[in-house]
This record gives sequence, C-alpha cells and structure tokens, in this order.
Amino acid sequence: MGVAALILTGFAVVGTGLVAVTYTGTKDIIAEAQRQALEASLNQLVPADRYDNRITEDVIEVTAPEWLGTDQPVTVYRARKDGQPVALFGTPVAPDGYSGPIQLLIGVYADGTLAGARVLAHKETPGLGDAIEERRSLWILAFAGKSLGNPEPARWKVKKDGGAFDQFTGATITPRAVVKATRKFLEYVQTHQAQLFAPAATLAKEQKS
Repeated sequence: MGVAALILTGFAVVGTGLVAVTYTGTKDIIAEAQRQALEASLNQLVPADRYDNRITEDVIEVTAPEWLGTDQPVTVYRARKDGQPVALFGTPVAPDGYSGPIQLLIGVYADGTLAGARVLAHKETPGLGDAIEERRSLWILAFAGKSLGNPEPARWKVKKDGGAFDQFTGATITPRAVVKATRKFLEYVQTHQAQLFAPAATLAKEQKS
C-alpha cells in the first residue's frame, strides 16, 4: 500500500471513530434532555421536594387494556421518600375521544388522591375539544385533589350525564372520554396499589409465579 493510500485509510479510520464518538455523545445528550423534560412534566403534578428517588429510573411496565385504554404496555413511574411510596404516574389512553385516542399523564398520590392530569397527545378539534390542553383552558386542572370518594364513582361523569365535571360548549365527547379514562386509572391504582409500588424485581417475580 502506498503512502497516499495509507494516509487516506488513516483519515477514514479517524473519521469513522469521530462519527462514532459524536453519535454516542449526542445520543447521551438527547437521552438526558428527554429525561429532564419528563421529570419536569412529572414535577408539574408532584413537586420534586416531595420525593427523593430517581423517579425516571423507578419504573415498571404494565398491561391492562380494560383499565388503561390500550393493549400496549404502559409505563408507570414511582415517587418515593425515604423508601416509602409517595405517588405514581401513568400514561393511560382515553380510547374514545372525538377524533381518536387521547394520551394522558396522570399522577396519583399513595392515599388515592389525584395529583393531577395532563394531556400528552390528541387529535381533537381545534377551538373545541382541544380545551383539554392546559394551554387552552384550566379545565384539566380540576382533577387535582379528586379521588374515587370525591366525587363518588357514580358522579365521575360530565354534568350533561349527571356527573360532577364540566363539559365544553359544543364538545361533550372529548371531556367525557378524559373523565372516564381518569376514573378507570384511579380504579386500577386502587385495585393494584401494592403491586404498582412494589420494587420492580418483586413485581416481576410475582408476575412469573
């Protein structure tokens, strides 16, 4: 191999190495940015000073279509203080939105009280159903502090259906779907709380047995 060829080969090897290093470094930066963005979203519902664990790493995957609105696994994030359960967060789906599924982020304290709810993704009608977004209206904030006892389960409906929650003018289907999905998630947490807060290794062992 001539000198010129050796030099070109050397540049190629160095270039490939730089690309690999750049990709790895960029990948880590993106992953950290995503983690911070997720933590910021979770902290909107439960302030960071309420827990002391690495919440984005204390996670489990659960599948419960009848409660969570999807056949796909749903990630559950657990917040703890001194090892004790504080709250958990899930991303269930309201499958019966007006224009399709509505992806939610819901936080529930260990006592069964809602820390709050937010909409992560939807295709609802602009100017009508999109009032479920926090930036469009304060409606979604009304879930904070609610539980299966406040209001009672029979009143977990929009007012048009005899329930306790407001609907939107000209758009009842969207808020109805969100209220229903939030109630179902609360019921799921109440029914499976011990398993949901169990260490991931313990839960995996229980699921295999």
